[in-house]
Amino acid sequence: MMNNQGRPTNNNAASDAQITGYKSYTGSRGLEQEELLIYEIGDTQRTGVDLPEVEDFKSCLGDVERDQEIGLAGLSEPEAMRHYTRLSRKNYAIDMGLYPLGSCTMKHNPRLNEKMARLPGLGDIHPMQPLSTVQGALDLIDTLAHWLKTLTGMPAVAMSPKAGAHGELCGLMAIRTALEAKGDGRSIVLAPESAHGTNPATAALCGYKVVSIPATSEGRVDLAAMKDAMGPEIAAIMVTNPNTCGLFEREIVEMADAIHAVGGYFYCDGANFNAIVGKVRPGDLGVDAMHINLHKTFSTPHGGGGPGAGPVVLSEALAPYAPIPYVVAGEEEFNMVEHDVEGGESFGRMTAFHGQMGMFVRALSYMMSHGADGLARVAEDSVLNANYVLASLKDVMSASYEGPCMHEALFDDHFLKDTGVSTLDFAKAMIDEGYHPMTMYFPLVVHGAMLVEPTESESKQSVDQFIEMMRHLVKAAKGGEVERFSGAPYNAPLKRLDETGAARNPKLRWED
Repeated sequence: MMNNQGRPTNNNAASDAQITGYKSYTGSRGLEQEELLIYEIGDTQRTGVDLPEVEDFKSCLGDVERDQEIGLAGLSEPEAMRHYTRLSRKNYAIDMGLYPLGSCTMKHNPRLNEKMARLPGLGDIHPMQPLSTVQGALDLIDTLAHWLKTLTGMPAVAMSPKAGAHGELCGLMAIRTALEAKGDGRSIVLAPESAHGTNPATAALCGYKVVSIPATSEGRVDLAAMKDAMGPEIAAIMVTNPNTCGLFEREIVEMADAIHAVGGYFYCDGANFNAIVGKVRPGDLGVDAMHINLHKTFSTPHGGGGPGAGPVVLSEALAPYAPIPYVVAGEEEFNMVEHDVEGGESFGRMTAFHGQMGMFVRALSYMMSHGADGLARVAEDSVLNANYVLASLKDVMSASYEGPCMHEALFDDHFLKDTGVSTLDFAKAMIDEGYHPMTMYFPLVVHGAMLVEPTESESKQSVDQFIEMMRHLVKAAKGGEVERFSGAPYNAPLKRLDETGAARNPKLRWED
């Protein structure tokens, strides 16, 4: 059998994946090196660096000073390099292949961004430098803020939040402060069933009671149910658009009108702005606050790849309550407002400094290299790729909703009924095929959800290969190859793990 790239396809991949017969003494397989924990290969008698003896000094730690050896394992320099290089080869990464995590936008990070972030004067500045020595950095922050406001159609932006959830907290605190300024003690925030989990968590953290709004059979917010929930106690509604089902909320203007009619505010979760950037301005839809994940929409490193950044754009009604610090442009130089002016309305400081400078540089580099037409193309291509995946798989997998999607394609587990294969099994088998699994079991409104987001970074060739791999796995599942799935992954450095047990009972201390 040949695949669409003209290479032989092995129908016995599952059985071949298991080593039978010869097994290496070291546990390594060719270039796939076995790697033990650093505590197992190192010891406290070795180090890759010589440090001078510490002179006598008086400790200020008092009775909490350590009275035993620290016990960190040491390695020689070559051993340390080999250890971390081998570990890096066990990680899946966007530089290795397509990363189909839905609702996460794991896109390619252009190396131009990295080059700009390392420029002298940007890569080595410190937030406590005198403002006169960082005028270029403040100019850059101000320029990025300008384009974020332009792209969203919003008059103000808070740059200091460090990530999406931190941005949500910023927006909710601005809303709470705006209501309190009017003597309004509202106590309820509405959140759709398909909301990101951080939405209701953030509202609860801010002291609000969270009321859930159901979804329609089309996967969108039930507008009638939302209007029925409206009343004088409603402080805000938090809606993700495009939503977590990969669909655009067509009635978002009506939602905004409904919340404004009762004196509340409209918070939009901007995690999926990647799908509409350059095409839709949230400010035109009635949004009062929206965080922007720079690592999703504007390609700054994501997750373990680097610190986050979650600027929050604010409407005219909420702009006076934005947090400090923030940059202001004077006639001759830029200044940083570090303290609220007398009589000011800011809710205060969220973080020590003014945001993630490295992320700002990367995001602005991405914007300027793409231009307005390029950013619109980002949205177009991300939506095109997702719909190509949806159209190419919905004859063998079960699409959760009728019609086209936005930036991510959502499937459920109905196509696996009576196969003995679960969503988790299917996802683990993808690892054996060389792919990171898609998002599983989310959103919760879909049973056995499989959420796929190819992003705009992928070529047709790479998306085609992914589609053919998925079709191959579907055929195997429906063909009764249960063992191939139930024991997967066979080819990964670690096999099927008890992930729930690891999360609930983590081992944080090495014991011999």
